[in-house]
Amino acid sequence: MRKFIVLLLMGFFLIQPVSATEFTAPAAPESAQKFMPSEQETFADGLWYIIKSAVSALQPGLADASGICLSLIAIVLLVSILNSFSESSAGVLRLVAAIVIGLLLLEPANSLISLGTNAVIELSEYGKLMIPVMTAAVAAQGGATTSAALYTGTIFFITLLTAFITRFIIPALYIYLCLCVANCALEQDMLKQVRDFVKWLMTWSLKWVLYIFTGYISITGVISGTVDASALKAAKIGISGAVPVVGSILSDAAETILVSAGVMKNAAGVYGIFAVLAICVVPFVQIGAHYLLLKLTSAVSGVFGHKPSAELIQDFSTGMGFALAMTGTACMLLLISLVCYMKMMG
Repeated sequence: MRKFIVLLLMGFFLIQPVSATEFTAPAAPESAQKFMPSEQETFADGLWYIIKSAVSALQPGLADASGICLSLIAIVLLVSILNSFSESSAGVLRLVAAIVIGLLLLEPANSLISLGTNAVIELSEYGKLMIPVMTAAVAAQGGATTSAALYTGTIFFITLLTAFITRFIIPALYIYLCLCVANCALEQDMLKQVRDFVKWLMTWSLKWVLYIFTGYISITGVISGTVDASALKAAKIGISGAVPVVGSILSDAAETILVSAGVMKNAAGVYGIFAVLAICVVPFVQIGAHYLLLKLTSAVSGVFGHKPSAELIQDFSTGMGFALAMTGTACMLLLISLVCYMKMMG
């Protein structure tokens, strides 16, 4: 039904010539409004404003996260000391350590996963408002066929990814974290194998959704052009390192954004780009900061020699990596789609 309405709109605009600049992007969600730059900003300044706002919002939670990480290091050190005095109680100490570490990490992990999930849902809802506007704008310039194909694929993948994340990835992520705690407490091969299988399944699923989406975008023919090789390489390295699990796949789409950098400075869809970034930047930065802190805590804990506890902290870091990946995937999918539309508008 939605597709039928959009096609009718495109037909109307083809009959009555309308400039693409006359189309107005839907307003960003209320939660993202305070991170939106003013209309007078250039694209680079607006991007910097969003990043600064996100970093400022990160500071209060960073202190709590640092306190938790210090507590984790203290627990691992205490367990290592007790374990050195009585090796016969190693099993009990491992069980207690797993329970305490799990209790410390499950609550903040749940908050961060919920934050990422809400961002994915908001991105999906905003995309369903923004994409028809961009489709009509392209159709008004005579690109009805290409815009309709891109609209169909984008809406399909946004809906698919949102349903897939909320109904499969999130439950699987909670199962994964519970299996990590159980494996640390009991240290059984079966639990470890099931944990590794759930991890592989989440990784494989997210990657294939992106493979299919980027393949569809390539088939539509909107990814084309040339870009400075050094800039492209820098962007690919940055994206690949910033997003766990799917960073290497997202980095392959960096050329789409760089090729259209000139368009992004002038196109009406720049508001949509800012809105998408404002929606996902705070969850992405907060989850990313916790991900890095847990990575560091796991490395420091490993020095004390209590391997099961250090591995459990590393497993929670991996879980935050999946939360980061799902948020980054939803954000990049919508960004690539918007930039493709803007490139078609020229």
